[in-house]
Amino acid sequence: MPVTHVSTPVTAVPYPQANDPKDQALRQAAIDLEASFLSEMLKTAGLGKAPEAFGGGAGEDQFAGLLVNEQARAMAEAGGIGLAESIYNSLKDSQE
Repeated sequence: MPVTHVSTPVTAVPYPQANDPKDQALRQAAIDLEASFLSEMLKTAGLGKAPEAFGGGAGEDQFAGLLVNEQARAMAEAGGIGLAESIYNSLKDSQE
């Protein structure tokens, strides 16, 4: 059965820079929270589990965890799943 149409996912758009230092702090807090959430989701999904071929060990587990955290941060900084934007908007509204 031939595939006639394949839709590509919408790419995330990086966040605009805020001029106000308070807005920058709010946005960074929202991104940090999304990165933390994504990191936990990726760990739960099994990303970062070391294959047995490398011998394992505590050091390997720690570095795998750091890698997952940085991957989650990169995802959040690039637009993520939209959680940071929702958090930012809620924080901004609560200040007004």
